[in-house]
Amino acid sequence: MPLPSLPFPCDDPQHNFHITLTRTVNLFADIPEIEPSTFLQETLQFNLPLALEINSEKARSELIVAPILVEIKKRLPERMSLFSGREFNVDAARGLSGYCDFLISRSPEQLVIESPVIALVEAKNDNIQSGLGQCMAETIAAQIFNQRQENDIHIIYGVVTTGSIWKFFKLEGIAIEIDTNEYFINNVGKIIGILINFIES
Repeated sequence: MPLPSLPFPCDDPQHNFHITLTRTVNLFADIPEIEPSTFLQETLQFNLPLALEINSEKARSELIVAPILVEIKKRLPERMSLFSGREFNVDAARGLSGYCDFLISRSPEQLVIESPVIALVEAKNDNIQSGLGQCMAETIAAQIFNQRQENDIHIIYGVVTTGSIWKFFKLEGIAIEIDTNEYFINNVGKIIGILINFIES
């Protein structure tokens, strides 16, 4: 059942929000891997084939994406908070309102969003490109939110994933820089390393 809110705008955020867009090879490739816990390895070993057999966005979210994010929360309990399906209304007049698939805040406060630093969007129809516009809009919303709250956060990170494939970018000022690399679930340590780096940087 769809969430009862307008989604974040997906069409042409580059034009709508006057953002410059560049693509960089190996933008986050040098970030070191972090060995996943035995629990996460065993969880994904069971969940991954099940999610692929069910073959729905909901299954990939619950069985692949959520366990990875919970693993990161366990590692950084006092450094981050994790929100799923949370309404995030920043500027309705510009379309920057709706429900986020996942939002990570650089704050331990779990009841309210205080310092959003990562927006994660689940790609529709198993197509990474389909989620980029929405994710860019969510990072712009997070940037505006932090500016209003006078949070000392200058870079917002975006993640688009099918569960199996992960794509990363960053928003700094009016510039979005996309890593041309795609990262795969069979190297989950790299995905964990990148996400933790985003939170701690």
